[in-house]
Amino acid sequence: MRGEDLANNLISVLQGRDIIQKISYLTDEYPGKVIFTTSFGFEDQVITDMIFKNDLSVKVATLDTGRLFEETYKVWRSTLERYNKTITACFPPQDRVEKLLNEKGPFSFYESLENRKECCYIRKVIPLKRALKDNMIWITGLRAAQSENRSSLNEIEWDSSNGIIKFNPLLEWSLEEVRQYIRQHNVPYNVLHDKGFVSIGCEPCTRAVKPGENFRAGRWWWEQNSGKECGLHE
Repeated sequence: MRGEDLANNLISVLQGRDIIQKISYLTDEYPGKVIFTTSFGFEDQVITDMIFKNDLSVKVATLDTGRLFEETYKVWRSTLERYNKTITACFPPQDRVEKLLNEKGPFSFYESLENRKECCYIRKVIPLKRALKDNMIWITGLRAAQSENRSSLNEIEWDSSNGIIKFNPLLEWSLEEVRQYIRQHNVPYNVLHDKGFVSIGCEPCTRAVKPGENFRAGRWWWEQNSGKECGLHE
């Protein structure tokens, strides 16, 4: 069956189930082939809590780009301590990072959109593809309200660039619903969220969002009309 047909079939099968039931069905249907990638942001912490508290058979992985905030590493540690579960770290290829820095320096991404996308590709996309390899289902923390690009996503869809079915369980959640879950279940979270950071990525490329600004305004703030994506979800 084609990937698009598999995704459409799952949309029908999973209709009416809650998130835990949906993930449980996917792990039963694709044992050992379901992975969740977390960046330890609000949304990802909600999904992590659901997976770990319910002992769902989902592999959990994170991309350590080498440029993360100290606060991100702290919530990573807090999450490990809270749930006593495994989170696999995926790193970019050493030779590609060394080549990039030796040829273009540590801040080449500020100089052009091409350079920024090159850095994102090396530090994020390559390790992501390695993490997703041999899996059938990729669970993400994407929400439709996060950006214009994401407003047209489906809860379950075929990701042709990675050859995998993508499941976005929080797609229709509002930011307030995410925050409410974090409070209600006392879930560890990144304290940068309390300082105006809505979307948290690499330290040099992320700033707090000012009142009235778009959700993605804090990412690659020096760019205009770039789509504000790093290549993970394109």
